[in-house]
Amino acid sequence: MAHGHSHSHGSGCSHGHGLAPAALDRAMAAGVVLNTLFVVAEGIAGVAADSLALLADAGHNAGDVLGLLLAWGASWLARRPPSLRYTWGLRRATIYAALANAVLLLLACGGIAWEAVHRLRAPETVAGPVVIAVAAIGVVINTLTALLFLRGQDDANVRGAFLHMAADAAVSLGVVVAGVAIALTGAPWIDPVTSLLVAAVIVAGTWGLFRESVDLALDAVPRGVDPEAITAALAAVPGVSEVHDLHVWGASTSEISLTAHLVVPDPLARDAALAAAEAVVRERFRVAHATIQIEGEAAGDACRQRPAESL
Repeated sequence: MAHGHSHSHGSGCSHGHGLAPAALDRAMAAGVVLNTLFVVAEGIAGVAADSLALLADAGHNAGDVLGLLLAWGASWLARRPPSLRYTWGLRRATIYAALANAVLLLLACGGIAWEAVHRLRAPETVAGPVVIAVAAIGVVINTLTALLFLRGQDDANVRGAFLHMAADAAVSLGVVVAGVAIALTGAPWIDPVTSLLVAAVIVAGTWGLFRESVDLALDAVPRGVDPEAITAALAAVPGVSEVHDLHVWGASTSEISLTAHLVVPDPLARDAALAAAEAVVRERFRVAHATIQIEGEAAGDACRQRPAESL
């Protein structure tokens, strides 16, 4: 029996294709500062204007600051080298940060919806011009923050930050529209209805992140990865007669790991088959860390991980 092991970050790690660690740190710092200042200003304005829409958006933006901090901290932990205790390093911190961020946002949406329903029963007067002015500032700040993460879309953490900020810009634009409607009509019910719409947009944007992070936490096959296609590609490697015990999971939000057993009957073909298999999973499927075990025909038949039917 021969064993092969490859470990490459050339295609599986997004840092090489998007934001470098230093650039990511600068983007995160700028995003946190900009959004923290805006949260404070929007919260003060929301209290002064008695606007639930502004307070809801301020709460959402506060959650975004926390999310940015979680993503930033997880990104820093993911760069820490492996140790004797943490042999994989701390890359999975990015997965748990994404999950925590999604849960916090969904809980915040429940609070917003609860208060909005209360205000629909007992509407309160809202200062429309204040809502318009503050929300317009939010459109600018959220757009600028989103642009900081425009690169690095291969990393789910960075992509999530970008999409979240872009969605926030759209939500703030909706609040501007609500402020204009309030100023023109004086209808107080527009504010809580807008809050419900804000909550709905947040839930819609967060649900996908929640499901993806839960999948990653449970070692599911990452989205966009087809294990059947990987199995077929490995089975097509010259010299390989069977593929079994294939496992694919996310080592982090930006890295894919894989293990597989390949049966190669001809001993002389094993080295070439191993090299070709490593190249296939690295270049075609962007696997960052692959452990491939080469087995002879007899060892493959006796392998405990071999299913009843294999390719």
